[in-house]
Amino acid sequence: MARQREQYGILYEGDFGLSALAGKLLSVTDRGPGEAQSLGLACEVAAVAEGEGAVELGVDVRCLLDSPLPDDIIRTAWLAATHGRFDPAECESGVRGWLRRLAERWPEPERKRAPGQWGVRPSIDEEELRTAVVAEIRASAGPLGQRVAQSDHVTLPSGAVAASLEAVTRQGDGDLGLRLFLRVLKVYGVPVGKEQFDRLMALDTALGFPGPLVYDGLNVMWPPIDPLRREAAGDFGLSALSSWFERAWQEDTARERVRRAAAADDSAQTPGSAAALLLADTHRLLDSSLPSETIEVLWLSATGRGYNIDRIGIDARDWLRLIEDVCEEHLRQVAPRYRRAASPPRTDLRDAVLRVVREATPLLADVSISPHWEPIPGTSALAAVEEVVTDVDADLGFRLLLRLLHVASPTLTEEQYGHFQALGRRFGYGEDHVTEALEQLHVTP
Repeated sequence: MARQREQYGILYEGDFGLSALAGKLLSVTDRGPGEAQSLGLACEVAAVAEGEGAVELGVDVRCLLDSPLPDDIIRTAWLAATHGRFDPAECESGVRGWLRRLAERWPEPERKRAPGQWGVRPSIDEEELRTAVVAEIRASAGPLGQRVAQSDHVTLPSGAVAASLEAVTRQGDGDLGLRLFLRVLKVYGVPVGKEQFDRLMALDTALGFPGPLVYDGLNVMWPPIDPLRREAAGDFGLSALSSWFERAWQEDTARERVRRAAAADDSAQTPGSAAALLLADTHRLLDSSLPSETIEVLWLSATGRGYNIDRIGIDARDWLRLIEDVCEEHLRQVAPRYRRAASPPRTDLRDAVLRVVREATPLLADVSISPHWEPIPGTSALAAVEEVVTDVDADLGFRLLLRLLHVASPTLTEEQYGHFQALGRRFGYGEDHVTEALEQLHVTP
């Protein structure tokens, strides 16, 4: 059965379809669930997203029913995905009979909302997808076989699980094969290297999956935290923190706000990286010769006066020390072996950043930050940024410049926007970093 793909990340927060049903069967705490209970849990999967979950469940079932896969292959893949919690072969009607019971409940997998309402559909060639998924299954076949052999839940022949997942992918459906493979990796705690994780996340993006579908519960062998790596898709460090305080925010305290930002690792980052990057920026400013007044202007400008440390009597360096304390507290929890090492400032691109700072002067000449309440002249904010570039770190200075432009919202020409994009690439920033800051500001010629 042909699968009509949607932007699943808009519909679902996590797993869906048969792989989500496998997860629900895993969570049953009493003795192995029977057929009736499996059908009841399937109803819960179908009810997700206001009933849209029935579509993916129905398509998954029909992909298996319409395939030439032998029952023992389907059974092996399913036993592995549920860690032996539910064996469809023990149902009165057998493996395919159980699948038919599911198919009878959702005979016409039609969406309740109009096609295209969920945005642009993911486009990936089915054969390309199947080839990529099979490659990942084979990459994990060895450690997967070892983990299965060590399991005391169900006895499966050596290599049978990887072979069954590959068959489901090749003869059933690449999408379903990938999701069952991910479920099996998590069930058996199979270690996944960072390079393979990045490939799996690339498939996640190509298919429009919700990110947690891949990374939640996956045993990723993360490399050590390294603040010099640029793995986040968007902003990071102090410039990213300032966006958490932009304009009105009332739901938590300032300390809690920093704590949330410090814990906001990108899915491609080693846990603790966001805190380490923020800590590195904080120390650069604390250890610098910049006056506290300059740091204050930087913070107030980058947040658009979203958190007025001047009005509540917080010295800028005291504010940085609070940020430092929160970051170190978070790192003790998630990466207790991490030890901050002073990293040299970026000097190779200092002149290039100074050029774009000075080119931005006309853009901010008549602009005020927070114009309706204790305004900060745009030129004063830009002068503070220039001090960071010259005396602290060109990387941090450029990121603060991007934040300042985002807050001030001047109009950029296509050529100016291109200069910022090019410089962002030279710094190794993620693909969304400059785009998220400036895309709405530039105009085409």
